Amino acid sequence: MESIRIVFENPAFLIAAKEAGVNFHSEKEAGFVVQVSSQLGIPLFPVHRLDKMTSGLVILAKNAETAAQFGKMFEKREIEKYYLAISMRKPKKKMGWVKGDMTSARRGDYKLLTTTENPAITQFVSCALRTHERFFLIKPHTGRTHQIRVALKSLGSPIAGDERYAQADEARKEERGYLHAYALRFRLNDEEFSFVSPPDGGERFVSEECKEQLENWATPWEQF
Repeated sequence: MESIRIVFENPAFLIAAKEAGVNFHSEKEAGFVVQVSSQLGIPLFPVHRLDKMTSGLVILAKNAETAAQFGKMFEKREIEKYYLAISMRKPKKKMGWVKGDMTSARRGDYKLLTTTENPAITQFVSCALRTHERFFLIKPHTGRTHQIRVALKSLGSPIAGDERYAQADEARKEERGYLHAYALRFRLNDEEFSFVSPPDGGERFVSEECKEQLENWATPWEQF
């Protein structure tokens, strides 16, 4: 098993890079959190999660106290998260917001409602890459299960390779699901932290057109 890349580490927490296709929690085999804990030889506390298809940055606390701090920060929306996604469909609008309540649907799916009593809130900008490719930079303002995947589907732009929300026959042709946790920014104990990690896997993510656009999105918080 290849070692997991540690992006940052201090006595309180670490930032690790998850590969696409890896379960976050252990199921039939050791999940991402267990793998990182085993690699470093210390117990770790997950404070958020990524879907199996999603790659990118994950915060893992080294003690219960720090985990509780992060938990409160997520509740108060004090942690900025930025994602990248590629779709093979043009969105209904090129940039803006997706807001709506979410509810569970069949077979573990979720769907977006027109009501906004307790809405999932997603902000995005997008641009064209190669033929049919639409590249998204996404800032979720809430943290609902499958939020980004459902938001892009509601725009008519399901994520390439997403077998749950895109057309299954097309999705299965992709080598991965094209969603990546790109950047994090937050303040902890009066210290500012920011991390940016471009995707390193998936032919669409590593194309020259994609890399060129990422130069424009190198500081993603400046795009919103």
